[in-house]
Amino acid sequence: METTPQPTGRVRVLLAALLGTRNIDLPADLALGAVRIALAWIFTYYGGGKLFGWFNGPGIHREALFMSNTAHLHPGGFFAVLGGVTELGGAIALALGLGSRLAGLALFGDMVMAMITVTWVNGINSESLTPGYELNIALAVLSLVIVVFGAGRFSVDALAERHLGLINTGPPG
Repeated sequence: METTPQPTGRVRVLLAALLGTRNIDLPADLALGAVRIALAWIFTYYGGGKLFGWFNGPGIHREALFMSNTAHLHPGGFFAVLGGVTELGGAIALALGLGSRLAGLALFGDMVMAMITVTWVNGINSESLTPGYELNIALAVLSLVIVVFGAGRFSVDALAERHLGLINTGPPG
């Protein structure tokens, strides 16, 4: 029977920080799963809409115009693709629990940028047709939950953690 080479030193610490799911109780694991699925659902909607026009979304051309004209991000096409890939890719990663901490960090940054460039000017509860930043805050904070606690035991991250023998290496930094 072949054994998988075990990471050592700094590589082990880095992998433990990225993949570590921490030993938490089942209810917390279930809550992390619910957070991951909710975020995956929402970001699939927005990312797929940006990139492919799914769910009556703008598609890449209209999103590029929005990024240039409303968000004042240039070149608009680059930021439209970046936002769409971050959101849809992050959604897929969270659904699988694969690289969840990095995906959560990317989605947190995406929501902070959305607040800075678009929704902050409308306030937390916009009285106009354009939305305020309340959804951005909620999604950003939920993304941080995944960054801090990891994906939980029902994830590819946990499977990799067990396979690489990273369990009980201490709390990830």
